[in-house]
Amino acid sequence: MGKLIKNHWARLIVLTAALYQIAAALEGFFWPKIFWDFLTTNLDPAVRPVPVLQCINLVLGILAFAWEWPVPLLSFAKTAMHRSIEARLAVYPLASLSALLLYQGTNPGIYYMIGMGVYFWAYSEGEVVCPEPWALPRRRRAGTV
Repeated sequence: MGKLIKNHWARLIVLTAALYQIAAALEGFFWPKIFWDFLTTNLDPAVRPVPVLQCINLVLGILAFAWEWPVPLLSFAKTAMHRSIEARLAVYPLASLSALLLYQGTNPGIYYMIGMGVYFWAYSEGEVVCPEPWALPRRRRAGTV
């Protein structure tokens, strides 16, 4: 049997989270609500009258989607940013936090945390993201160093 390529699995999880975050941000424009409003109303100015949190979620969702699905038009593919698991582990906690603050974005926030855990697992095992999207890492040939 083959070996699980964890960064591909994490990419699928984060793609799901990013798409869900975009949908949650768009829904938040129509029904603005902070998830933690049952504890305090101090965060309400972040969603109304000016939809700051919804715009942040929309931008971070589009960025994460473009980062994980590197289409040629956006040209994230084959860049150092695309191949960096460390950069993902630095940016996705911010995307998760902004998603968790919005009522409609609690599920993508949890998905981001799961994706970050899988990316960390991949990073700790020494996996690398290939320059070409969805490519398999090449094996070293026997007898070469």
